[in-house]
Amino acid sequence: MKNVIVIGAGLAGCEAAYQLANLGFCVKLYEMKKIKRHDAFKTDKFAELICSNSLRSDNIENAVGLLKEEMRCLDSLIMEAADATKVDAGSSLAVDRHMFSDYITAKIYAHPNIEVIDKEATELDTDIPTLIASGPLTEGTLSEEIGKLCNNDYLYFYDAVSPIIEKESIDFSKAYYKSRYEDGDGDYINCPMTKEEFFRFYHEVINAKCIAVKEMDSEIYFEGCMPFEAMAKRGFNTLLFGPMKPVGLEKDGKRPFAVVQLRQDNAVKTLYNIVGFQTHLTFGEQKRIISLIPGLENASIVRYGVMHRNTYINSPRVLNHHYQFIDHPNIFIAGQISGVEGYIESAASGLYAALSMAQYLNGNEIVELGSDTMMGAMANYVSDHKIDKLVPMNANFGIFKCDAKVNKKDKRKEYARIAIDNINSYKERVLCKNSLNNI
Repeated sequence: MKNVIVIGAGLAGCEAAYQLANLGFCVKLYEMKKIKRHDAFKTDKFAELICSNSLRSDNIENAVGLLKEEMRCLDSLIMEAADATKVDAGSSLAVDRHMFSDYITAKIYAHPNIEVIDKEATELDTDIPTLIASGPLTEGTLSEEIGKLCNNDYLYFYDAVSPIIEKESIDFSKAYYKSRYEDGDGDYINCPMTKEEFFRFYHEVINAKCIAVKEMDSEIYFEGCMPFEAMAKRGFNTLLFGPMKPVGLEKDGKRPFAVVQLRQDNAVKTLYNIVGFQTHLTFGEQKRIISLIPGLENASIVRYGVMHRNTYINSPRVLNHHYQFIDHPNIFIAGQISGVEGYIESAASGLYAALSMAQYLNGNEIVELGSDTMMGAMANYVSDHKIDKLVPMNANFGIFKCDAKVNKKDKRKEYARIAIDNINSYKERVLCKNSLNNI
């Protein structure tokens, strides 16, 4: 069997290692969490979800929902785990974060073609087939090694995490269950605010004390995960039309002025995270601000919000459409460090990079997914040489390109059908018995 190295057992690394192992490669998976762990991580398990437990929409007419379905078609480990550990979240796919991580960890350890090496990877040999999936928190010697591959052309942004509270500490004389527009079985807990309560809350938020982030010379945030207090400073309407939007959450026929939503975080429904409340306020200020929310006056916070720096390479300058380094073809890279953004996007990049790597190592021409699939559209976006400085973005139909004429009214439904057809065709060409040489 041919040997390959995968660095990092996050979402992208686990997906890549699993796919390569299923194709008959002998995978050495490096993960350092048992000996050295970043403050953002809480366990030594694989594919740990640092931020939200939501994998976002599961509707295939939504870009990330389509991406999930493409991954299911390609037998994704991450999607298998997500479907097996999902919790109630309306039309979204959310998981019990601990069961999800446990499921993937067990699958990786049980695979006969995967050897887990509990060691920090510090060197890259461009002659050895390697898939880098070390994540956006990569630092130290490995970061320097990756820097050599991309001429030290690193970029970064700051990411934040929402607090998690105990359900039993919520006052249900004020809070109520309901999914927006009744889309679901009332899976969210809602804390309504009057106009007066909202403006008091808003004033306290914009004047609250934040934690100073080391080396933070400017406020560079990913728009999809901006700290709550930073959103608030753009104006109170940013909250009222964003995470505190009351539309579709009426109670007894009356709409609140603003609403704070909480989403189930574990399977036994004892923990809930505050939706959209990612923050880098001091812990004391978080406790004080959350207590101003009706129903959460005595909230027990089991995990406070934190902020961390996410680093990624300026991939359009160094990668091709397969997450492969142009000047170092034995090296592939996937996950957020490659420039994609989001849990599912990271896993999808690991899947596509692994399948591409397998074809390359077997001496086959790499079959390319076009931008008429969400997976291909993402790969083409992060490797678009017309982009000078990459800005990470989630899966979206803005990067999806399809030449087929479709009915405008049913455009996304048609796009989804075309994308799934293309993925299934790719699967037949790449994964059928005769597509890959014997390894």
